[in-house]
Amino acid sequence: MHEQGQRADAQRNSDKIIRAAIAILRESGPALSLDETARRAGIGIATVYRRFGDRDGVIRAAFATYFAEEVEPLALAARDAADAGSALNEVLAATVETLAAHHGLLRAAHESGAITVDIAERFMGPLGEVLSRAQREGQVRADLVVRDLAAIVVMALSTVHPRDPGHADPRRYLALLLSSLRPSPGELPAPSCS
Repeated sequence: MHEQGQRADAQRNSDKIIRAAIAILRESGPALSLDETARRAGIGIATVYRRFGDRDGVIRAAFATYFAEEVEPLALAARDAADAGSALNEVLAATVETLAAHHGLLRAAHESGAITVDIAERFMGPLGEVLSRAQREGQVRADLVVRDLAAIVVMALSTVHPRDPGHADPRRYLALLLSSLRPSPGELPAPSCS
């Protein structure tokens, strides 16, 4: 029982560290201080190092948690929507919105190598199902591939900047990109093999 209590306490400390890191990255951008993270979590800096090893370890855990709680559910919910075309637009818009709001975390995750193939597949897998259904229903271009959806999110997020705290630019450019998903008589050039 004592060992189980220690594990629960260690898990609570990890969660406090992760929550503090997510909040700091949202407020202050990608420059995460482990001292500030420990202070906000209400624990000692040694615990941060013991649980995560270094700054990149904290960022990887923070991004994985944020992704699992905020982004992945969007894609999973889209699979069950009655209207696949609308669901595709809505999940891409919601994904851009939440990632734009956490741009500091996103930048830090990119810099630390936290954005992995596994994480991308957890998002793109369910979106692939929605895309296929929307294509069968004639709601989106037949020549789209799931990787196009990831590129759309990345392109919209590339317009995030500090002078636009309401994220008007990402919303505008996402709407422009989404309009290109509609069925069209012309074919898209083929993507590269990679």
